[in-house]
Amino acid sequence: MREYPTFGERIFDVFNVIALSLLMLVTLYPIYYVAISSISNPTELMAHKGMIWVPQGLSLKAYSMVFDNPMILKGYGNTLFIVIVGLLFNLTLTAFGAYALSRKGLYYRKQLTLFIIFTMFFSGGLIPYYLTVKGLGLTNTVWALIIPQAINTFNLIIMRTTFQAIPDSLEESAKIDGANDFVILFRIIIPISLPIMAVMILYYGVSHWNSWFNAMIFLRNRELFPLQLILREILISGETAGMVTGAESGDMVMLAETLKYATIMIATLPILFVYPFLQKYFVKGALLGAIKG
Repeated sequence: MREYPTFGERIFDVFNVIALSLLMLVTLYPIYYVAISSISNPTELMAHKGMIWVPQGLSLKAYSMVFDNPMILKGYGNTLFIVIVGLLFNLTLTAFGAYALSRKGLYYRKQLTLFIIFTMFFSGGLIPYYLTVKGLGLTNTVWALIIPQAINTFNLIIMRTTFQAIPDSLEESAKIDGANDFVILFRIIIPISLPIMAVMILYYGVSHWNSWFNAMIFLRNRELFPLQLILREILISGETAGMVTGAESGDMVMLAETLKYATIMIATLPILFVYPFLQKYFVKGALLGAIKG
């Protein structure tokens, strides 16, 4: 027998839809505002007051000037290198650690897990961290942004919990067939754990893509700056003068605003394009990793 919603349930649904719609509007409008402003005419944009729903004129000059800046393209290349190589380090080492901690036959498994979890709540601080990286000779190299962040404790625990949920019979049957731990990990465990691997790619990838603080601390050579550090200079330090040379002072101010918006969009779009492809795995992988095995 079909049950119809009660009056109270209908009222709740209406308020729920309204609240979620307002939340979506508040969340999406800043991105929409930046996107619209980046393709607007600088003069009309600065003259406009209030909220913007359509481009104020139409101009792609900001994007052409951004791509004409060699530091933007260099930053893109550095960031792509950090993301790709960093992901290889992250996924490999996190999978090794999670597989080891998920095996019941590992000696002192609980003690090792507690020791690793301890690092989530306590750390030596920024100065010891810097001295450690400097002592390893990694300062002013891109490896300072990759090797120290090779494993995230939270991600390690999520992957370990996922691996623990896999039936032991799979491992036992593989060992009967002569498989070693490397074969079990790469041919059995990882192929059936693709959702959690997609989550790790998203977590680690976004972390590398958005990272700028470590680059600011460890890098001195501007040729090694990632995109986000260059974006920070443009937005906070106002270093847009070199990108609008030849313009009058009033035009420079207006162009600087649209340049900031265009740079934000260029730095954000890659993640926005990648996320939909990983979204179908995200919820499943996060839930699998959150269930205690």
